[in-house]
Amino acid sequence: MTAITFTETLAEVHRGNPLEMVEHIATSHSWSFERDCEDELVVVVRGKWCDYQLSFNWMHDIEALHLACAFKLEVPERNSAEVERLVPLINAQMWVGHFDLWPADELVMFRYSLVLSDCVEVSLRQCEVLLSAAIDACERHYMAFQFVAWAGEGAQEALAAAMFETAGEA
Repeated sequence: MTAITFTETLAEVHRGNPLEMVEHIATSHSWSFERDCEDELVVVVRGKWCDYQLSFNWMHDIEALHLACAFKLEVPERNSAEVERLVPLINAQMWVGHFDLWPADELVMFRYSLVLSDCVEVSLRQCEVLLSAAIDACERHYMAFQFVAWAGEGAQEALAAAMFETAGEA
């Protein structure tokens, strides 16, 4: 089977519900996933700092694929206000997606929706980019959340430290 035929076949199989495309990606990467119903899929991906739980929801009514990428963050009470200050500082720098803090569940969540109105079909590449963007955003900001929660850093200082990029490896 040629690559073109494979792509065409894949598109035909996944027409109408983009979660089937995401499920295909999860399978090809050997990521664990669970699909309890037609419109929801949960994938677990091991990141550099922790495991991320990616929840995908296909919303028929607004024709959107919603992604929420969550990681655990236990915050001592003394640092909770500063963690809450960190979220809008991070979001102000985001081009797509945003972070939410769910303190009752001890979760930080990156959320993004891909709008596919007028029955536009999602591509494999779009799903890959969506997954990658979510994991990259969480990986990039994970340490800022940890600095504030556990090192007692201020939100501004923690974000600056997390955004510092080095060249090469030591």
